[in-house]
Amino acid sequence: MWCYIRRILSWLLLLGALTFLILGLTGKPADAAIRQLEEAPGQVVYQARQTLTDQQGHSWQAIGFKRIRPDGNTSFYLRLVGFPGTVTIDRSQPLILSNSLGQTLTAADASSQIFTEAGSPEPHVGQYDLQPILSQLRPEIPLRLTLATTNHTAVILQAPPTLVQEWQALAGYES
Repeated sequence: MWCYIRRILSWLLLLGALTFLILGLTGKPADAAIRQLEEAPGQVVYQARQTLTDQQGHSWQAIGFKRIRPDGNTSFYLRLVGFPGTVTIDRSQPLILSNSLGQTLTAADASSQIFTEAGSPEPHVGQYDLQPILSQLRPEIPLRLTLATTNHTAVILQAPPTLVQEWQALAGYES
């Protein structure tokens, strides 16, 4: 009798674990929290991070950030970080942002600003200037981010509307 009860409890535990796993995988992804960092006296950075998946199933960290310098100048960048060894970004090409309505925008590469040794940049990290185009993005429509690579195979990332909304919220932050 005890063996029978133990078997039923094991099955219920397994069923509960599978249900939890399925609900966790199909649920809405968590929205990124906006963080504030003081990089230097009078220089503040606001950032939001989110994980995106490319067409190969590789995870990418998407970090949108606004930097406010002591003189009041601001900048807004998107940094995309892939897993080391999986990709080499072609920095001579811009990031292409497109939506389902046919709108296509480009963001210039600004990766040279993040590497202390310009001769040996990390091949899986790219940074792009979103400041000139951020206001043109439609926050209710998902974006397709197309990133050029040196092997001529583009990396395609799907960005949900919540990500664009976070970027635009960041753009409105003041120090």
